[in-house]
Amino acid sequence: MQHNVLILDFGSQYTQLIARRVRELNIFCEIFPYNSIPADLTSYKAVILSGSPFSVRAEDAPHPDLSLIRGKLPLLAVCYGAQYLAHFNGGAVAPSNIREYGRANLTYIKEGEAFFDGVSAHSQVWMSHSDTIKQLPTGGVVLASTADVENAAYKIEGETTYAIQFHPEVYHSTDGRQMLENFLVKIAEVPQNFTPDTFVEDIVAELKLKIQDDKVVLGLSGGVDSTVAAVLLNKAIGDNLYCIFVNNGLLRKNEFESVLHQYKDMGLNVKGVDATDRFMAALAGIEDPELKRKAIGRVFIEVFDDEAHLLTDVKWLAQGTIYPDVIESISVKGPSATIKSHHNVGGLPDFMKLQVVEPLRMLFKDEVRRVGATLGIDPELLGRHPFPGPGLSIRILGDITLEKVRILQEVDDIFIKGLKEHGLYNSVWQAGAILLPVNSVGVMGDERTYEKVVALRAVESTDGMTADWVHLPYDFLQKVSNKIINNVKGVNRVVYDISSKPPATIEWE
Repeated sequence: MQHNVLILDFGSQYTQLIARRVRELNIFCEIFPYNSIPADLTSYKAVILSGSPFSVRAEDAPHPDLSLIRGKLPLLAVCYGAQYLAHFNGGAVAPSNIREYGRANLTYIKEGEAFFDGVSAHSQVWMSHSDTIKQLPTGGVVLASTADVENAAYKIEGETTYAIQFHPEVYHSTDGRQMLENFLVKIAEVPQNFTPDTFVEDIVAELKLKIQDDKVVLGLSGGVDSTVAAVLLNKAIGDNLYCIFVNNGLLRKNEFESVLHQYKDMGLNVKGVDATDRFMAALAGIEDPELKRKAIGRVFIEVFDDEAHLLTDVKWLAQGTIYPDVIESISVKGPSATIKSHHNVGGLPDFMKLQVVEPLRMLFKDEVRRVGATLGIDPELLGRHPFPGPGLSIRILGDITLEKVRILQEVDDIFIKGLKEHGLYNSVWQAGAILLPVNSVGVMGDERTYEKVVALRAVESTDGMTADWVHLPYDFLQKVSNKIINNVKGVNRVVYDISSKPPATIEWE
């Protein structure tokens, strides 16, 4: 894999966005913490410094040694990075007298600068900082200003070093993509050769070399990541890949049978295991969502291990890990505070003596889908909404019973089919139904009812890190609500969740 661009992370919430924008230019990039710079920089064509929640004036401010980078590789410093270069190189950074946060417009752009080629006059940029650069570093030349920020962009003479106090990676910076392209392609001359086709070619060759004639076992979930990982491995090693698709009894209605059939039609060597009874027994009486997750994770490993032991000479375990998981594990700030356990994180138990192979570990979710399209995977499968690893268990608030699962499967089926029938499914990032642990009074015919309440949830997002609730049409919600109440025994009330993430999470548990 060609490295091409190195992004040094100073802890900004936008660092992953920088990487995504660079990848959108068909340029491969990697994120490393500022305090873990790769020893060998020979394969990198350019370096980007991210923003940060820190102030360069603070005693504990990130302070890496850039002597092997500055003046030797093209360098773009964003926000904190720009202030860092100024503060420690003859310039001056001070608290801003005004709040430099949000939309701003460039009022001055230096003529003839390649960095601003194609950038319109008064271009909107996104500011997010409380300090500001009062004096440029030695050799600094102003390239752009806003009404409130004189040194919004600068370069250092004698070097291919550029610095900006705004964030080109966010959509609010209308010409941000153009600026990144100008720096990476026109100034740094980084090749734009990272495409789904080249990725497939490279990773298949790498997998063949790594695995050779060994056997690999992979747990399929029905989701995009594990499916694309399976097809890549199948392309590399064929029948030496053994896929196991476990039914935990918490999948969507008829999903186990339909997805298993799809997998077999794709030519995968797959075995379906219905372990519904085993999972339901382990979940009996458990209400706490974290305990549910742990019970499901434990039983999955037990079932998976039982099935793996039926195979002989398996040496590798394949996983559908993707790049955001990798970035999180090497975060500047350390592992994030646990909001809820992730079903793919935590490693293998000691008794599973297998090496791990993760063919998608350098891809973002949207890139996984593009690779899947290149591999010829059914667009309907690639376009599936994300579905939680613990399945419907975390959409049933409270304890789990087969009857509650049945109710939620029926409700969810009506909701998802409705989104598809009304042409709304592809405009929603994730949707589902939640069974609440409350009953409400209703009237059906002339009789009083006292039955379950369900909540419908639909969000739009790019990566799940943030999400907004979708403004589904009222007439659609009315039709779906009526259909649920009229067809699902045990439900007499439907509500719609209009919470965004943050402060809420996408799932309720």
